[in-house]
Amino acid sequence: MTSASEGHFDAYEALDLTEFGKNQPWWRKLFGHESRSSGEKYSVATQLLIGGVTGWCTGFIFQKVGKLAATAVGGGFFLLQLANHTGYVKVDWTRVEKDMKKAKEQLTIRKSAQIPTEVKSKAEEVVCFVKKNVLVTGGFFGGFLLGIGYKDLSNCVSCIRASSSSIKYQLCEILI
Repeated sequence: MTSASEGHFDAYEALDLTEFGKNQPWWRKLFGHESRSSGEKYSVATQLLIGGVTGWCTGFIFQKVGKLAATAVGGGFFLLQLANHTGYVKVDWTRVEKDMKKAKEQLTIRKSAQIPTEVKSKAEEVVCFVKKNVLVTGGFFGGFLLGIGYKDLSNCVSCIRASSSSIKYQLCEILI
């Protein structure tokens, strides 16, 4: 009987997973399959760190791009007003008023309409992701707010150094 069962196992081919792992992209190695939430794969500290770092980077970039966009829009509006005031541009205010009324009517019509199913499905996907990955999402939003709040990278580094030294001091007092 043992010889029959040994022959049964010989029929299967061995699979070398090292070659499979080498061919995978880095993000697949880090995050793995999407079937499990990150709470099942990583510790709390790792989840908060991943979320916080990505959130901080996103917030920092959002801050810089936002300043640039606000400067461009404000500068364009200023130049347009300057050109209007000096007489280079003539504005047809009756046409502007008519277009504004038309846009307002379209907005009220869209406001009363139902939300499209595509938007509902995407919103449900986002809610499902947030429920599965609460720690990563919380770390991301915290890091995002910190990234928006910091003026430059040197302030961030000095703040981290100061907070780490105060944590060391507090730990020493607790232990002593």
